Amino acid sequence: MSLEALNKQVRRDLSFLAFGGEDWVRRAHHPEGHVYDAVIIGGGQCGLGVAFGLLRERISNILVLDENVEGYEGPWVTYARMMTLRTVKQLISIDLGVPSLTFRSWWEAQFGVQSWKDIDKISRNDWMNYLRWYRKVLQLPVVNEVKVKLIEPTGDDVYRLHVEGAGASSQPLLARKVILATGIQGGGEWHVPSIISATLPRHLYAHTSEKIDFKALQGKEVAILGGGASAFDNANFALSEGVSSAHVFVRRTEIPRINPMRQMRVSGLIERFHVLSDADKYAVIDHYFKHQPPTNDTFERAASHSGFQLHLGAPWLDVQHEAGKAVITTPQCNFTFDFLIISTGLMTDHSLRPELKLFEPHIARWGDHYHAPPEIANHKLDAYPYLGPDFTFTCRDRKDSKLLHGLFVFNYSAIVSCGISASSLPGMKYGIPRLVSAVADQLFSDNREEILKNFYAYNEAEFVGLLGG
Repeated sequence: MSLEALNKQVRRDLSFLAFGGEDWVRRAHHPEGHVYDAVIIGGGQCGLGVAFGLLRERISNILVLDENVEGYEGPWVTYARMMTLRTVKQLISIDLGVPSLTFRSWWEAQFGVQSWKDIDKISRNDWMNYLRWYRKVLQLPVVNEVKVKLIEPTGDDVYRLHVEGAGASSQPLLARKVILATGIQGGGEWHVPSIISATLPRHLYAHTSEKIDFKALQGKEVAILGGGASAFDNANFALSEGVSSAHVFVRRTEIPRINPMRQMRVSGLIERFHVLSDADKYAVIDHYFKHQPPTNDTFERAASHSGFQLHLGAPWLDVQHEAGKAVITTPQCNFTFDFLIISTGLMTDHSLRPELKLFEPHIARWGDHYHAPPEIANHKLDAYPYLGPDFTFTCRDRKDSKLLHGLFVFNYSAIVSCGISASSLPGMKYGIPRLVSAVADQLFSDNREEILKNFYAYNEAEFVGLLGG
């Protein structure tokens, strides 16, 4: 099968599913102009999957916004430096149960069945190409180079989205529902410890989420802070690009060896996470964060280089700037490096999100609702938003609940409340349908009176037969 033949198969399959039927949602009107039923912020894999899900529910008055240029949404060909995805190639995610939309179908249409059997994991570049095809074949309404600066409530059950960028309109956009499909950093920002940011000039360090000029680092000595998969991805990438040495510093004395994700996949924890008690949710995610190891292939690629060095039980106690270099103090000794790569993850804090400035004081956190036992209490988990099972914000004060009605969180910050359904490809199979159903339910409930009024007033005769002799 060729790719063009697969495109035809996709259209045929969707026609069998009655895809593209007439919308049922009652259109909203506003004096400022057109009102979208839903605007999705983020055109990466989550945003694309949610858009397809809404279209399947006959909700087509939607728009997807992404701040990046077309084809460069998400991390895959921007700052991600892994060779392959971390999940198995058989993953089922944004295809939403349509076989012709799976990565496997896309791959086999171009390279054949045997080629699929031969690959171990999906390369990140191939995954990005698949996402580009997915967007195109489904004709999803994505507008690129549009950044949402601020979400503003209008008081009319409509949000006003202030936007900027080359693809932005001159006027704010209006939406009844706003879905934050803003990726890993969508609940805060990438984090650089203050001992680094407060002492070093900016040209001596970068976070893994940033663009790094590795060509300029050829022959240099580089240190990487962090023990997760991204740290080893960056070590491998840097060494492949010609740095003389890459030292990975890990706070722990031993790298985790057991992968909780394996058990989550077979136990029902991914798809049924939302029905757990608060105590169980908190404990599960605490365990998940503590025990998630890097993948074997990621570690082995980095360790295969002669310039790779691993330092365990080596937190950075101090960082200083001396003679144009970074001097790091660990419990063992001091080290001097030409450049630092920071792989310390992110900080979840909605006060750091400018688009949520008007809502942030009202958003409930986990620390507002649940007090964990001392042995697992974690201020980082406490800072995550306390969401409903339908990915909606909850309010610190009930009187403000209407303010957040219509905002949905489908990014990494949903992980404590809703599990990995919005932050990992294996979870999207379950998370996207739940989110889409919640958005549709809200739109229906918002128009309940009008819908029921029209239902009871409907009097178009259908039966035309005659009764009697």
